Amino acid sequence: MKPLIADVLPEKITHALLQDTASRDLVSARRQLLIRILWFERFITRNQLIERAEFELGKNCFGAKAWEDIFYRDMRFVKEAFAQASYSIKFSRDANSPGYYLENQPPLHPRMKKGIKGALEELDDQQIEIYKKLSPEQKFFQAVSIINFGRKVAAEKK
Repeated sequence: MKPLIADVLPEKITHALLQDTASRDLVSARRQLLIRILWFERFITRNQLIERAEFELGKNCFGAKAWEDIFYRDMRFVKEAFAQASYSIKFSRDANSPGYYLENQPPLHPRMKKGIKGALEELDDQQIEIYKKLSPEQKFFQAVSIINFGRKVAAEKK
């Protein structure tokens, strides 16, 4: 049996190949995104996964009609991919923490925790006080501006 590309090529080349595949093939893009989300976060419901995918890949990226079948087919692939790396994807029906998660892993990947901690350290008490004094209209305008900026950045990524 021939070795897999990832077994013989440097990681950066393998990464470039994956990126190329995802840019040309929506199925690969969806599956890579689902894997990335579940690698870093836990207890994500089907609806949350779909919303996140549609935000990054576009509305109806799972299809307009048979989206449930497509989602479950993608999740079967994702579960198998994690299993090949000795991880197990489970689904929790617990009301306090529902959704897909990696068994025996913390609720957030350590890298995600580090990012959140860094963001919290950057909070400026003076800026928070200024924000508290803004009118509801000013807060709304600021929120819309941030959303529009995010959309522009996402559009430039494509």
